[in-house]
Amino acid sequence: MKKNANPLFLSAKEAAAELSISLPTLYAYVSRGFVRSEAGPEARTRRYRADDVRMLKGRRAPPGDADAVNEKALDWGGPVLESAITAIDDMGPIYRGVPAVALAENASFESVATLLWDTDGDPFAAPAPVVGKDIADVMRTMQNAPAVDRAIVMLAMANSTDAAAFNRSKEGRLATAARIVRLTTAAITGAPVSAAPIHRQVVDAWLPALTGAKKEAAADLLRRALVLLGDHELNASTFTVRVAASTGVNLYDAVIAGLCAVKGPRHGGVGISTARLVEAFAERDPAAVVRERLEMGERLPGFGHQLYRLGGDPRSKSLLGALKTAPARLVKDAPGAVEEATGQLPNIDYALAVMCRTLGLPAGSELTMFALGRTSGWIAQAIEQYEQGGLIRPRARYVGPAARTPPETR
Repeated sequence: MKKNANPLFLSAKEAAAELSISLPTLYAYVSRGFVRSEAGPEARTRRYRADDVRMLKGRRAPPGDADAVNEKALDWGGPVLESAITAIDDMGPIYRGVPAVALAENASFESVATLLWDTDGDPFAAPAPVVGKDIADVMRTMQNAPAVDRAIVMLAMANSTDAAAFNRSKEGRLATAARIVRLTTAAITGAPVSAAPIHRQVVDAWLPALTGAKKEAAADLLRRALVLLGDHELNASTFTVRVAASTGVNLYDAVIAGLCAVKGPRHGGVGISTARLVEAFAERDPAAVVRERLEMGERLPGFGHQLYRLGGDPRSKSLLGALKTAPARLVKDAPGAVEEATGQLPNIDYALAVMCRTLGLPAGSELTMFALGRTSGWIAQAIEQYEQGGLIRPRARYVGPAARTPPETR
């Protein structure tokens, strides 16, 4: 069968073949909302969303079993809400129709943020927000605290003093969004709030000794990483942001919710354990490290991804491919040893850890880079949730003891 030129969509025959079903059954799935379709490029044709087909194929239960489908939905299951921000397919994340990997070649963090925020204007044209003495004093006392914790405190304090924090107009929200990004950057880097490009603020703060071509190369790597990390659909922190936004909190509080969730070791916090694995690869034979870890029943953080099971994470390929000065041991030998032993390919967490080590960034930079890059996506998702309205309130299946008479009290 000839492969569809656009991997986002499949023809009816391709979709039916992928699911091993008849065309009438496919049309029944479409009518029930399990597979989205739209008019094709040719007259009187329809095309079908490839991600819906893959999700449907991966379910353990047949689509007619609504309870089983709902049970799976919150664990890499089917779509639970509609979004026009990011699609995910074999090309990686696609921001409002533009592949992130393509944007990573030249786009700035700010231009990608405005794309995700769906605006033709430039919210970053405004001056940097002024930080009051109270916030500056607190940031000084927290200079040795984890960077994400500093960002949470910074945003919480700025929220209480920002008169426009609850400006619900589109322009008002976008202006607030730019302020939040700049405040988050300052808190994470430990530098003063600035209107300079985000990736340049990071390189100036973390790699002050670099000059000339080396500094430009490092800045470009940081820019690429931030773009690739911009958004990734409904991951754990983003879903947390949307739930928070659905309650009516403002953008500051919604981003704070994302920052709290991203710290978890199963999410952005996995960068810390991945950095330790990269350190082991750098100091010892990667094949020996892999065998030892697997023999002890340990996982290999930074490898494998539920959404990129076949060709690997395109974001990782983009970032690792740009690391021209990284040791071959980390870029080729270690991933090769892991793939040979497990079949898993590196994901963005591994590439981020290799970049941070190659550049000599501060310890824990993997998590802070992840959080800073994802801030743009969190804001986009929160704004979309405000526009869609409604409270996100899923139901739970109760599995506790049956109702009973309360015990007598004496």
